[in-house]
Amino acid sequence: MNWTEISLEINADDIDKAAAIANMTVPYGIYIEDYRNLEEETWEIANIDLIDEELLKKDRTKGFIHIYIPEDENPSEAVSYLSERLKAENIPNKIDLSVCKNEDWENNWKEYFKPLKIGDKLLIRPLWIDDYDNSDNRAVLSIEPGLAFGTGGHNTTKLCLEALEKYVKKGSSVLDTGCGSGILSIASLLFGAEKAVGVDIDELAVKTARENGRVNGFTEPEFTVICGNLADKVTGKFDVVAANIVADVVMMFSSQVGAFMKDDAVFITSGIIAPRADEVKAKLCENGFNIIETRRDGDWYCFVCNRRCLLYTSDAADD
Repeated sequence: MNWTEISLEINADDIDKAAAIANMTVPYGIYIEDYRNLEEETWEIANIDLIDEELLKKDRTKGFIHIYIPEDENPSEAVSYLSERLKAENIPNKIDLSVCKNEDWENNWKEYFKPLKIGDKLLIRPLWIDDYDNSDNRAVLSIEPGLAFGTGGHNTTKLCLEALEKYVKKGSSVLDTGCGSGILSIASLLFGAEKAVGVDIDELAVKTARENGRVNGFTEPEFTVICGNLADKVTGKFDVVAANIVADVVMMFSSQVGAFMKDDAVFITSGIIAPRADEVKAKLCENGFNIIETRRDGDWYCFVCNRRCLLYTSDAADD
């Protein structure tokens, strides 16, 4: 199978905002070329300072986002959506189209996916890398994201993982909505959860999440992955509900998620770009949630909520 590759060139300072728009364009996944902090990130990830000369020559002022669409789908709609949203956000850009073979798409991003330490307890390891430093004895999450979103590298995923480390307790039950690669569910189990349920409307994501669970030693009934709509497919109440999705879906979901939460449960939600943080927080409070913690990484927010207090304060983006 071949894919149509949409290559988006933007200024490096606009990468986070453009990536958020790109993630809303297609469900198939994206990969990002961002060389702004190449030396620092290489040292943090691999503890080496020897970097390929070709990488050092990359333009640090530019970023590239690659989006892939099946060849039997018309890319014009995606290009139109990208153009309109980027224009609305005043993001200068250049868009190119090309044909990409399936094996190229599946392997291109692997060059940039390295072992990653998150929080105090977790190390994310790509399945194809066996030589990595875990001298601080972290829980190792081995992952092959395939075409599903969720490698741990995006700010929003990091924010959710750090929050899960804090709020998941031994014996917790976790609901992971829009589970993608299954990374949040699997991390929760590594943090001590008794069971995790992942839900996604994308069949490929569901297949990927199940396989990642198996690789890490988690299968049913400990780790269940469901394909379909949350309200139609999931029953029961959970100690922790996580949703790493876009702002519009978070706001829509906030009116439904309470039905899946125990009385003392927490709702961890991210995928929220800074300009929409107050809007999302207001909607959460309108639907009966209290923001008990706000986390931020760059232009991205993560809210941790409970249902105990309905009071609302308007300082969402300043916490």
